[in-house]
Amino acid sequence: MQKPVLYMNPASALDRIRVVLVETSHPGNIGSAARAMKTMGLSRLYLVRPKTVLNAQAQAMAVGAADVLAHAVMCASLDDALQGTVLAVAVTARRRDLSHPSANAREAAIGAAAEARLADVAFVFGPEMSGLSNEDVLKCQRIAHIPANPEYSSLNIAAAVQVLSYELRMAAGLADLPATTGGALASFEEVERFYAHLEGTLAEVRFLDPAHPKRLMTRLRRIFGRVRLEHEEVQILRGVLKMISRAVRRDERLASTAQKEGS
Repeated sequence: MQKPVLYMNPASALDRIRVVLVETSHPGNIGSAARAMKTMGLSRLYLVRPKTVLNAQAQAMAVGAADVLAHAVMCASLDDALQGTVLAVAVTARRRDLSHPSANAREAAIGAAAEARLADVAFVFGPEMSGLSNEDVLKCQRIAHIPANPEYSSLNIAAAVQVLSYELRMAAGLADLPATTGGALASFEEVERFYAHLEGTLAEVRFLDPAHPKRLMTRLRRIFGRVRLEHEEVQILRGVLKMISRAVRRDERLASTAQKEGS
C-alpha cells in the first residue's frame, strides 16, 4: 500500500473520511468519482485492486479533481484500505443474509460524520457489475443503501459516490451531530486481531471445528459488529480469551499427569 497523504486540517470531519473503491473496472468511473468527491469537499480516495489504470480518460472525467486522483492510495486488499479506521460503511443495494445494521444514505452519513470528528471512517463501494462481496461486507460494521426507485435502482458508481458525498457534506455541517460517548473506538486492525484470536480460542476449546466452520465466525462478526467495540473493550475480551486458553492448557496438563500416575 502506498503511504497515505497527510492532511493539514484534521479537525474537519470531511478530512477524516475515506472513499474506498474496490476493483473498479472503468477509468472514467474512477475519474468521475474523484470529481464527485471534490465537489463536496472530500479528498481521500483509496483504490483496492483497480482493474484499470488512471489514464487520460480518468483524468478527463475528473475535470478539476486531478489532485484527488494524484493522491489516490493504491491498496492490495480491503484490509489495507481500512487500516486505522474505526468505522467502515459498506454501500450496497443488495439484501444481505446475516448482515450488519443497515441505514439509508442520510442516516449513515450523519453517524459517520459524528465518528469522523475523532478518527478515520470509510465508505466502501464495490465493483460496477457485481457490487461488494459478502466477505468485503463482513469487513465493515455498517451498511448504507440509497433508497432509489425500486423499479430501476441501478446507480453508476460515481453517482453513488456523489450521493454519499453530498450527504456527508450536509452531515458535517449540522449544528447538532449525535454526541459520541464512551472511550476511543477500536481500530480496524485491533478488531481483526480480536476475531483471529477468538477463532483460534474457539478451535482450542473445540467449539469451532476448523475443518467445518460453517457460519460461526460470520455470525459472531455480526454480533460484535452491532456494538462498535472500543479499544479497552477489545483488550478486555482478548484478556478473557487468554485466560480461557491458560485454563484449557492447565486442565490438559493435569489430565495428562493423572493419566500417567494411574498407569
